[in-house]
Amino acid sequence: MNAIAEQTYNRIDNHLYNTQGDSWWQENAVLYFLKTGLNPCRFPYFLNAYNQQLKMSAVDKTALDIGCGGGILAEEFAAAGFKVTGIDPSEASLETAKNHANYSGLDIEYQTGTGENLSFPDNSFDVVYCCDVLEHVRDLPKCMSEIARVLKPGGVFFYDTINRTFQSKLIAIKIMQEWKWTAFMPPNLHVYDMFIKPKELDALMKSNGLQPKDVKGMSPGVNPFEIISLCRQRIKGEITYGEMGRRIRFRESNDLSMSYMGFAIKNSIN
Repeated sequence: MNAIAEQTYNRIDNHLYNTQGDSWWQENAVLYFLKTGLNPCRFPYFLNAYNQQLKMSAVDKTALDIGCGGGILAEEFAAAGFKVTGIDPSEASLETAKNHANYSGLDIEYQTGTGENLSFPDNSFDVVYCCDVLEHVRDLPKCMSEIARVLKPGGVFFYDTINRTFQSKLIAIKIMQEWKWTAFMPPNLHVYDMFIKPKELDALMKSNGLQPKDVKGMSPGVNPFEIISLCRQRIKGEITYGEMGRRIRFRESNDLSMSYMGFAIKNSIN
């Protein structure tokens, strides 16, 4: 798998996180949809995998959040006991993350950075996670190489991303982003060609010494017709973004056709 072509990468609007970076924790802001719609699915999966499947404890373990945004997932990991460092290229998002962590009484270190160029020594973290991010990265092979580099041998890599399928194009691109009568996400938030098939991500992880251990689907809790209805309600102002996320609420499934999440372990001997 190669880096995304410049003309394709230029179509995605990653500057959104600067213009809306102060709205991550606002009930009626689009980015809050990620907290109410996705976090209830992915974080319990990650924590159960760490505690139950891998028999590991979060106490005194270091975790790196790549593309932390406003801290909506960093705070979940910190509250569970991890010592979290979050990086993001958006200064506006980081400022929001820092302020909310202080408000929540959580000790989280935030700093400017990108997944392709991590400013940490080799073997620095027990856990690295990358959520809502891989489908936004220009040079995914470089990013995965950096993740593997800073992860300790035996450490865990958690992720979620969007599959490149007809279903994801219909829901994530057409319904949520392009069709004027349903779109509630900003235009060009996602670019379909940057979505990642599970087999592509598996190959990339393996080539960097990360052994995939599990993968699960992240599926909307309602059917496409109900999603359309909720989109219409949101456009009309009848429900907030937060409420929309709570009603769609993605769930763990065996269907990888929309979004998927999983984890891998770094080889102890490289």
